[in-house]
Amino acid sequence: MAFDSTQQALRAEMLLEYADIENDMCPTPKDITAGCALSLEFPEEALEEVKLIVLEERVEIRGIYFKKKDRYVNIEW
Repeated sequence: MAFDSTQQALRAEMLLEYADIENDMCPTPKDITAGCALSLEFPEEALEEVKLIVLEERVEIRGIYFKKKDRYVNIEW
């Protein structure tokens, strides 16, 4: 999950931790254009719960991406 601001990245990290969703803060891959150098990785099986949290808490994100072969693809939702 990529963000446009560090504030939103840190907020999302906190919300996922409160929901007991394992996550890792990492540098945003260069292939993903974002205003923030931080991204969050989380398990694929948590995707639906993460999407609900983002929507309900109005977290501002650039997008949620997955790696397909050698590039990142934005998940449409």
